Amino acid sequence: MIKFSKVAIATAAALTLVACGDNDSDSVTIIDTPVEYEVLLKNLTNGQPISAPLLILHDTGKLFEVGEPASEALELLAESGDASRILDETSFLLSSASATGGIVYGETATVTVSHTAQVNYLSFTSMLGNSNDAFTGLNKVDLSELAVNDSLTFSTVAYDAGTEANTESAETVPGPAAGGEASNPIRDDIDIVTMHPGIVSADDGLTTSVLTYQQKFDNPVMSVTITRTR
Repeated sequence: MIKFSKVAIATAAALTLVACGDNDSDSVTIIDTPVEYEVLLKNLTNGQPISAPLLILHDTGKLFEVGEPASEALELLAESGDASRILDETSFLLSSASATGGIVYGETATVTVSHTAQVNYLSFTSMLGNSNDAFTGLNKVDLSELAVNDSLTFSTVAYDAGTEANTESAETVPGPAAGGEASNPIRDDIDIVTMHPGIVSADDGLTTSVLTYQQKFDNPVMSVTITRTR
């Protein structure tokens, strides 16, 4: 079964900048304004449960890079839906939040993420549960010009972590269509992140597959609307 993370919020201390002149009366204290974003996420697939989306606010770094190997934290997320290592090992993370559970096809979830000071970027990742190592997400959405009550809307695509061969077998797919193992540290695929080629399924003649046409997906797989609320 896919492991769904509970809400997790890591907030850094407020930044205070002090400029001092020759006279104490010239001292100026500047406190950065707290920010908050409400993120509406909708599952657009026909038969892919999507693991609890993990959202992060950050000023540098990326969660993944197409054409580069997945980190071990991303491998765990893409194969099992477990985002705990991303939370524990992402050094550039400023704040984070997660949905309380997965999002089934056609359903939505709303996640609020905040920070004590202005941030530059929002990113998120989720696993497509009825797959070997398919995931979706957004990398470095620029928030720097987003004013209060303004929104940005995106359609996300499916990526292949490249860490597990797409056999679609009952033993290797963790979602409800199969109930296989959650993750395996052995990398037996091309070992780079790519655009996902899609589910082949038993209906298409893949003899190892436990999946059917119901789990097939076309890009895009999610709709994401980010609204700044503070």
